[in-house]
Amino acid sequence: MEEPINSYTLLNMFSDGGAWMYPLLLCSLFALGVILAKAYMLWAANKESAGVLEEVESLARAGKVDAAIQRCEETPGPVAAILLTGLRRLRRRDLSTNDVQQAIKTAGTVELGFLERGLAVLATVANVAPLLGFLGTVAGMIIAFGEIAEAGQVEASLVAGGIKIALITTATGLIIAIPVNIAYNFFVSRIDKLIMQMEQGSAEILNLIWDAGGSTGSLAGAAATTPGRPVQPATQSVEQMDTPDPGSRDRGETR
Repeated sequence: MEEPINSYTLLNMFSDGGAWMYPLLLCSLFALGVILAKAYMLWAANKESAGVLEEVESLARAGKVDAAIQRCEETPGPVAAILLTGLRRLRRRDLSTNDVQQAIKTAGTVELGFLERGLAVLATVANVAPLLGFLGTVAGMIIAFGEIAEAGQVEASLVAGGIKIALITTATGLIIAIPVNIAYNFFVSRIDKLIMQMEQGSAEILNLIWDAGGSTGSLAGAAATTPGRPVQPATQSVEQMDTPDPGSRDRGETR
């Protein structure tokens, strides 16, 4: 089938956009790679988070700490990592509640850094791509006015090339920035959900300690002697005990 004479392909557009299309292409490739990697990582992290919270809490309150630890070890994601950190310290009798809190807080900070990895790249691309497009616009207008000055008269054919560069680079910058910005905000919302689950997991570990009398040793003894102990309400709320907040972040990045 014969190709229409007026067809305009992406390759033609890339060529007409000039040198500014190369940094824009580089931005789009960086962003695409980060989006694919981030989407898979968050999918894997969210996959069993809610289920592992309920199952580990049930096992731990039934005195099956070893089984709960094994379940966390088999489950990927930051929520399981937070629970695993707390549960491993429940087996030690020489640790205070503050020791467990500090360990959970440290683990939360590490996991949060892993979750936010790559977001800076997306934020940078979302900001830089329109600026590169605007820079291409300025370059195209400079070319157009240079042609006019050289010819000494204004004709559409003289300025068409410069205006084309200006419009193509502007449009390309926006085409890149819009979906990248959407992906960035979507990932932030998923990370916030994981942070809430991490906080819930750390609160559950601390509640186990408080219900058992406020020490890891008493919890270990209670688990060994009364595996079927019914759940009692915590004697002190999470807020009052200065619960570690793995979700505290500086949202200074532009979304």
